[in-house]
Amino acid sequence: MDSVLVIGGGRFIGRHTVTEFRDAGYDVTMLTRGRRQNPFTNAEVAHIEGDRREQDTLETARERVNPDVVVDCVAYFPEDVRVATDVFADVGAYVYISSGAAYGAERTPKREGETPLAGCTAEQATTDSAETYGPRKAEGDREVFAAAEDGVQAMSVRPTVVYGPYDYTERFAYWVDRVAEYDRIVVPSDGLSLWQMAYVEDVASALRLVAERGTAGEAYNVGDEHAPTLREWVDLLARVHETDVETIGVGERELRAAGLAPDDFPIYRDSPHLLSTAKLRNLGWSSTPHETALAVTVAEHLENDRTGREFGPDRDTEAALIDRLTE
Repeated sequence: MDSVLVIGGGRFIGRHTVTEFRDAGYDVTMLTRGRRQNPFTNAEVAHIEGDRREQDTLETARERVNPDVVVDCVAYFPEDVRVATDVFADVGAYVYISSGAAYGAERTPKREGETPLAGCTAEQATTDSAETYGPRKAEGDREVFAAAEDGVQAMSVRPTVVYGPYDYTERFAYWVDRVAEYDRIVVPSDGLSLWQMAYVEDVASALRLVAERGTAGEAYNVGDEHAPTLREWVDLLARVHETDVETIGVGERELRAAGLAPDDFPIYRDSPHLLSTAKLRNLGWSSTPHETALAVTVAEHLENDRTGREFGPDRDTEAALIDRLTE
């Protein structure tokens, strides 16, 4: 049985990655700091506690697990990737979770090896902020490429915004909650915003396929093969909830009059963000139909207390805007 070490693994993408590899017959060990409840308390998943930013921790994990595959879910700084690719230089596959945010140019779609990556200054490489996230991920990709040139079987996977069960970011939960609770909701810019999403189980399957079939030094985009607009997402959610929702598209001028801006709404993007997934599909990957993915997402949503309401306009402001526009 092949062994996999998942660095991270207790929250969202990592949690589904552990399940994906376990269900595929791997001997799975997760490395986390132990600050959150471990969702895998059975003997099927081993656990090592430690800080992945400490090289000694990674070396201990390597010695204890001797992994065939390493999936790095929590490498947020380029130095994390450089150290990990050195420590795990001899594994059969090291897979780094990068991001669609690593791209530094607006193209539709964005393609691996064609669309330029974001630059990253020395200061950005060590600064933990939303503004430096994309540059740090891009520099992590470059560390993967450099390691591969030195003979490491290192690869990168670039998901766009990920949704699904256990999503602690609550960005998508805002829309799930709105559709579940109200029959009239506001969507900015007439609901035409296009920001491709990626279902979390599909990201996990992509990580496994890249580990098994990917090529060292390559990056692979991950995103739903169909990219609905924001209005279409609301319609999809309404069908899953078996409810009727009136979406009220509101332009920037009307939003400004209510003290709002389009980017006050989660998953709004001024320009389209679409990743080509042809390269990943060539490995045998495909995405889950939206109806199936959303049914699972909504079912888990109804069992937790994440509403996402703090990540978008409050309902009173939204309701007042709807009243003004429809009176």
